[in-house]
Amino acid sequence: MQRLLTLSDFDIDYSDHQGTFKDLAKLAAKVTGTTISLVNLIDSLTQWTISNFGLDLDQMLREDSVCQYTIMEPESFEVADLSEDNRFKDKFYVTGDPKVRYYYGVPLKTSGGMHIGALCVLDRERRTLDPEKIELMKIIADEIVSRLKTYKVLETLRAKLNDAKQTQKKVAHDIRGPLGGIVGLAQIIRDQGDSNQMDEVLEFANLIHKSGNSILDLAEEILESHKEKKISGQSNGQDKNRFDLIMFKDKLVKLYGPQAVHKNITFYVNTSPLTEHIPVSKSKLLQITGNLISNAIKFTPPGGSVTVDLQLIINPDVPTLQIAVIDTGVGMPEESRQAILSGSATSTGGTVGEQGFGFGLALVKHLVDSLDGNMVIESVIGEGTTFEVNLPQHIY
Repeated sequence: MQRLLTLSDFDIDYSDHQGTFKDLAKLAAKVTGTTISLVNLIDSLTQWTISNFGLDLDQMLREDSVCQYTIMEPESFEVADLSEDNRFKDKFYVTGDPKVRYYYGVPLKTSGGMHIGALCVLDRERRTLDPEKIELMKIIADEIVSRLKTYKVLETLRAKLNDAKQTQKKVAHDIRGPLGGIVGLAQIIRDQGDSNQMDEVLEFANLIHKSGNSILDLAEEILESHKEKKISGQSNGQDKNRFDLIMFKDKLVKLYGPQAVHKNITFYVNTSPLTEHIPVSKSKLLQITGNLISNAIKFTPPGGSVTVDLQLIINPDVPTLQIAVIDTGVGMPEESRQAILSGSATSTGGTVGEQGFGFGLALVKHLVDSLDGNMVIESVIGEGTTFEVNLPQHIY
């Protein structure tokens, strides 16, 4: 669970970093003399290939991957011939194209010691890596993690800059009225010149004094509000990294459509035309929704369907992003529903024997709670399950 939380803290769009690591993926292959190199991040159910060299691959089920073993090793994992290893000899990448045989991988290790993924090289022939090449692989893996950290910092700084711009606009808007009043009163006094009556001047001065105080009050209110946001962590920038529901839909179709096709499940993502172009907070959305979709696919038999409904509910208090993931799967008993909502759910196998790792829905619950949202689950045995997540949107 801690490993998954560490990965989710990077808040990575798995489809967005092919260029970020392309040079490092190529370097790993060239250093080791292999034909294939992959940069993989591994969540609860899926291995995401965020950059590759020599093999066009975006994702695969975690249980089918070799890197699932690499992240459980302290330093590295090597298989001399995958076709002779009972764990891998029947996998599609061994029996069919690219018919790989050799594998060597090193974990992508954070400063806290968590293995969020792996850098691996593969080849169609057996290889022997000398110590110098192995050391270079570890250096490249460290650079990948370093770039991920740098990307996260840049995104945070970019969002903080946006936060500062929003504050600037708010200040300009809020003080324009009082300042206009002060300028107007001063203009009247100047234009009237010697004809000013003392009682009028005193009255104007009193009004100027009140307007000045109102500006000070506004400034103090804005600064105090900004200070409270920093203390509460709401201005860490993540909630400003917004995109709209059309973009969200495209990401979900691209990332999770292949999983549905692989299992012969119809996959729909729907948006509301009235709100699909309104900006929403991107923070943790892909982690939350992606885990729910992968879970729905896991428990829906072939020939079934998984539907995602996205809509922004506008209300007078705080707009709310509602995400509903609806499947026609096996359903769940009441005790399982309660276990998920309490964060104590355990893993079970999928409809065609997919492995579970026990943390996907627990991670979803944690992330939803961290965003002040709520989750509702409705399920009927033999008919399917609906997960509904509601996330407040603090949009200026």
